[in-house]
Amino acid sequence: MEMLVNKKVLLVGASGGIGEETLKLLKGSQANVFITSREQSKLDDLVQKYEIPAHQAFVLDVRSEEEVNAVADKIHQFVPKIDILINAAGIGIIKPIEDLSSAEFSLTLDVNLKGSFHLFKAFLPAMKTTKKGLIINLPGVLGKTPMSGASAYAASKYGLNGLTKSIREELRRTEIRITNIYLGGTDTPFWDEIDLRVNREKFINVKEAARAIWFLCQQPSSGVVSEMVLQPFNHQAI
Repeated sequence: MEMLVNKKVLLVGASGGIGEETLKLLKGSQANVFITSREQSKLDDLVQKYEIPAHQAFVLDVRSEEEVNAVADKIHQFVPKIDILINAAGIGIIKPIEDLSSAEFSLTLDVNLKGSFHLFKAFLPAMKTTKKGLIINLPGVLGKTPMSGASAYAASKYGLNGLTKSIREELRRTEIRITNIYLGGTDTPFWDEIDLRVNREKFINVKEAARAIWFLCQQPSSGVVSEMVLQPFNHQAI
């Protein structure tokens, strides 16, 4: 296992349920953490709660290539490159196709797929200078298997799956690793706004999901965990 002490980690989507639990573990391991959130108020709360330096916290909408590039430029003023990039940002709209608008479909792709593309473009070049780094994405099980009502969400996550695997092929002559973690239903605020009957008591606990990400951050560079699947025991879709 690699120690995380002083490792430079960028956690995108730090104010989400999985994001904040992951942040706790990273800080507890003495990593040097940079964080983003879409909302200033949530970002301010995290800065105070976890003693994040103000210059290492950013309001960020990953849909905007300009915003992503600006955050990358600011971070690279302080450190030459990020050691670990964790992309925990995402949006979920679960609706039957007849109720799903074109705007909602586009929004889902813009956040979950194009947002990931923007992050790759902004942070991979610096990693390539040393040929080292780790990028962790969260396609979820809907990046591999379909679900009724999840046409937009699954399309974005299937796309993320293909995007990361294709970029991995471009990095074969380096030690830059990309890991996709396929989480099944996880009990986070993600489900608060979704009109779907689910038994959240049987979902993955958010702390367990965060521990899986934390584990992946510590894998030695001599190998790569290309994929990890973590699902509720009662609903194993993959």
